[in-house]
Amino acid sequence: MFWDFLTLRPESMHQVSFLFSNRGTPDGYRHMNGYGSHTFKLVNDQDKAVYCKFHFKTNQGIKNLTGDTAAELSKDDPDYATRDLYNSIGDGNFPSWSFYIQVMTFQQAENWRWNPFDLTKVWPHSDFPLIPVGQLVLNRNPKNYFTDVEQIAFSPAHMIPGIEPSPDKMLQGRLYSYSDTHRHRLGSNYLQLPVNCPYMTRVRNYQRDGPQCLNDNQEGAPNYFPNSFQGPNDDAKYLEHAVHYSGEARRYRTDDDDNSTQVGNFWRQVLTADDRVHLIKNMAGNLQGAQPFIQKRAIHNFSTCDPEYGRRLEEALEKLNKPGSSCSHL
Repeated sequence: MFWDFLTLRPESMHQVSFLFSNRGTPDGYRHMNGYGSHTFKLVNDQDKAVYCKFHFKTNQGIKNLTGDTAAELSKDDPDYATRDLYNSIGDGNFPSWSFYIQVMTFQQAENWRWNPFDLTKVWPHSDFPLIPVGQLVLNRNPKNYFTDVEQIAFSPAHMIPGIEPSPDKMLQGRLYSYSDTHRHRLGSNYLQLPVNCPYMTRVRNYQRDGPQCLNDNQEGAPNYFPNSFQGPNDDAKYLEHAVHYSGEARRYRTDDDDNSTQVGNFWRQVLTADDRVHLIKNMAGNLQGAQPFIQKRAIHNFSTCDPEYGRRLEEALEKLNKPGSSCSHL
């Protein structure tokens, strides 16, 4: 079912290639980059907006595990990555990431060759260079893992003024689904938990009551708007940026978009020779369990990205599919 779905959605080839390369098994949290992935929108104090992507580049250097090593660690030492991060911070060797943004104007978005809101595509740095913004440093371990980590509730809907969502369809779905999940997992008042509540300020809104209320429930303030009893008023300066669209709005499929070019670039220009060997080994070992017609469909899809990619995948599967063979033969 896994490969049946993926091979019928060629948009997935980019992420799947990343996943089955050694980049899919980073050597702990300190040696991996972080990406916002989605396209967001930045709005300045003159109400001028651009689209953007967020990048956190590790300052410790990229280090990855092979598939075999990752499999052994998941079995014998599942806390490997968490312990490495915890001990590094505890020893004063604070891990850090350089924070960058990419910026695309609305006009560039209208004329770009790919859909700028497609989560399966990247913005090439040659077209949209990384702009340095700052540093993210982890300099303190949680005092209590449950209260500080297990109860934390991240959501792309938690945005500060100046950062807004774009028309990215996957982002639009996540704006409500993450918060909905948190209500189910932590309770309707999860935003009152110390790890999730606003820092150094007092909330004044019209969200009231519900089980597990942790504060004074805004005392006797009205819970309806508008009202005549000094309830909070909306502030127009925090309104979302207005966007004007033109053209036809309808449902359409994306499997006939150009889903191959960026995957081919990843294969040829990003991966090293050793990386390509590991990618083929990891992918073929997983794809081996799929039915033969699905394997052929996968080979065809990745051949459209780069003929060598498809050929080497086909050769690896042929070896694996021989009686008595195993991944160790690759």
